[in-house]
Amino acid sequence: MRRLILAGAESAWLRQRAMRAPFVRHAVSRFMPGETMEEALEAAREIGARQGIGMLLTHLGENLASLSEAEAVTAHYLDLIDRVQAAGLDAQPSVKLTQLGLDLGSAECFRNVLALVERAESAGSMVWIDMESSPYVDPTLDIFRRLRERSPRVGVCLQAYLRRTASDLDALLPIGAAVRLVKGAYREPPSVAFPRKADVDEQYYQLARRFFDPALPPETFLGIGTHDERLVERIRTTAAAGGADRSRYEHEMLYGIQRPLQEKLVRARVPLRVLISYGEFWFPWFMRRLAERPANVVFVARSLLRG
Repeated sequence: MRRLILAGAESAWLRQRAMRAPFVRHAVSRFMPGETMEEALEAAREIGARQGIGMLLTHLGENLASLSEAEAVTAHYLDLIDRVQAAGLDAQPSVKLTQLGLDLGSAECFRNVLALVERAESAGSMVWIDMESSPYVDPTLDIFRRLRERSPRVGVCLQAYLRRTASDLDALLPIGAAVRLVKGAYREPPSVAFPRKADVDEQYYQLARRFFDPALPPETFLGIGTHDERLVERIRTTAAAGGADRSRYEHEMLYGIQRPLQEKLVRARVPLRVLISYGEFWFPWFMRRLAERPANVVFVARSLLRG
């Protein structure tokens, strides 16, 4: 089922038809508050009213066709950073480099994301760089390292299902990197990514526990990006047993997913940040969310039945 869903995420034919289907749009509304920046900011204000919850904001889109499109996306995020600061929200942007021009030239992409990092730094915030499919890992990490040399206000995503991620983390931990760890949701061959869920879960745990080493640089930070409750509890237990500093990690979950678990973490005063996605290019993102975890498909079906 996971392979079929991910194949569907890449289908232009399916995207065109599904995005017009009312029942699909209804299902998507359970995972994102709307398509506009204004709707995302309103959701962020509501979540921010709940003590201890921060936000991540991402404007959906990837693989642009022109530099002018990338510059427009950059301008959009600059405006977002300014509006978040003006509203006094604890919200950080999360960006895809292909949306900032990576396919069109690394120099242009670096210039665009650097502008965001500099604006975020002046606003007392930071920028998170999402990770995309495996061919983008090296160029993404290269740009991250160059940005990290200029500012600590930038973090990067790593995907636990990739076989290479342990060695990538070996290179990032000594520089005190901020890392969001996710399982991964792109269609990859078994030679590149672990195909079995149990192997991915174990890899995720082993990677996460490395962040609780007190000998790491003090600026090292972990974003625990999973909705798997068993994995969340396992990591929480490890962090507590080692006396991990709660200012150096947080749980990160998607808007509308595992709300009972989110509330449980808030009650336990565990750091939590909610990712709010918005924009018109939501279909591939939505399909990857379904593929990440079979329970998401059940969640959508039940939501539709409840109407």
